[in-house]
Amino acid sequence: MTAISKFPHLRQDFAASLVVFLVALPLCVGVAVASGVPAELGMVTGIVGGIVTGLMRGSSLQVSGPAAGLTVLVFEAVQEFGLPALGVIVVVSGALQILMGVLKLGRYFRAISVSVVEGMLAGIGLVLIAGQLYAMAGAKAPASGVAKIVELPGALFESLGTTRALASLGLGAATIAVLVLWKRMPKSVRTVPGPLAAVGLATLVTLVFSLPVATVEVQGLLGSIQPPPLSAFGELAGFGLLGTIVAFTLIASAESLFSAAAVDRLHDGPRTEYDKELIAQGAGNALCGALGALPMTAVIVRSAANVQAGARTKASRVLHGVWLLLFAALLPGVLAYIPIPALAGILVYSGAKLIPVREIVSLWREHRGEALILMVTALSIVAVSMFEGVLIGLALAVVKTAWEASHIKLEVIDKGAGPVQAYLSGNATFLRLPKILDSLEALPQDRPVELDLSGLHHLDHACRTALENWAERHSEAGTEPVRMTAEPARATAA
Repeated sequence: MTAISKFPHLRQDFAASLVVFLVALPLCVGVAVASGVPAELGMVTGIVGGIVTGLMRGSSLQVSGPAAGLTVLVFEAVQEFGLPALGVIVVVSGALQILMGVLKLGRYFRAISVSVVEGMLAGIGLVLIAGQLYAMAGAKAPASGVAKIVELPGALFESLGTTRALASLGLGAATIAVLVLWKRMPKSVRTVPGPLAAVGLATLVTLVFSLPVATVEVQGLLGSIQPPPLSAFGELAGFGLLGTIVAFTLIASAESLFSAAAVDRLHDGPRTEYDKELIAQGAGNALCGALGALPMTAVIVRSAANVQAGARTKASRVLHGVWLLLFAALLPGVLAYIPIPALAGILVYSGAKLIPVREIVSLWREHRGEALILMVTALSIVAVSMFEGVLIGLALAVVKTAWEASHIKLEVIDKGAGPVQAYLSGNATFLRLPKILDSLEALPQDRPVELDLSGLHHLDHACRTALENWAERHSEAGTEPVRMTAEPARATAA
């Protein structure tokens, strides 16, 4: 049996794997540098994402690796807890992902409000852009997200005063320009992925003109792998580390599964098995953590490139991991020539793509509440932190849903004589208590009232108690006791 008959799509998958490798290479290095860890650790995560996660079941064409969406969180974790603790965080996050997959919780991530997810990505994008603009200018970025944005104009202005900073900023800006204009290039030219072309041109310009800009520091693949010591696991007793683990787990899982849904729309092959994909992501992250590398998620840029390059099976993503491994093992010195401003430019461009400007405009026109959730989530991430920002967004989404679910209508019929008839219909919850009580207290105090609750589908305990108290107060005014019809069997009391 020939290889072609055993693997009928080998030619398409082989070609696609080369394209994905060329897309992934600069992104793996760029995400690692921006995260404050050795560049090789980004390569390790890309290798694990390709070979280990790539071999597992879940989504056949989705490609995993270090993602720009986790850069801010990783950087904060490394700065606060140190590089050994990052391995612990990633190991435990991977274990939690595996557990969620085994418990078949993967499908429930699709129930997370899209506005919260897009707000999360927008917040990450804003912080990522601000932070990497400092790197483009050769300056040190402030710690907080707000400070990064507020102090940015001054930092950019100061960079215009030195040749080194000006060269760095110009090289980064030129990298972004190449990425923006690459889609307009002839199709034959666009066979080279935009990120690789941008980094390649920036590296060439740096070498030819001997530009005084920072380049990637190389330690070697084996030298950069440092498994977390057992003592680092003792930090799990700290609340801060546990909060970071929860944030890693939720964000990495949500991003991977939302990416899977997007990739499924790009091809007509087998659909994603969400729980198995979550297990595959967890296995990859557990191994990355054990190696002291970056966390991984499914990455839509690489996944879309894989599909568009004609990939048919998971062989393409596995092979892309093999090419990353061969490059990191045989040509690690090449990384030392890559200018950091060029990598920063790629991440500024990636960060801008995380901000859903069109979606915000569309939501503001049609679903203003969802647009507000998106913007509040994004701004909370910038102002506070990733974990708290996502929690604020989720809380807002829950409150909005509960508010919209508690539709209540009060219809009053007053014939001028006899009792005033009041009909309540809809869902009576504590969220609408002020409206209900204001309307009932506005009824004439000197007239008997008949309150009909037969139109209610739901009556919670708070509303029931409030209605009974109102009825007692109304009856104390010297009128007949309020006649309140019992709700039908379908109206439930919480």
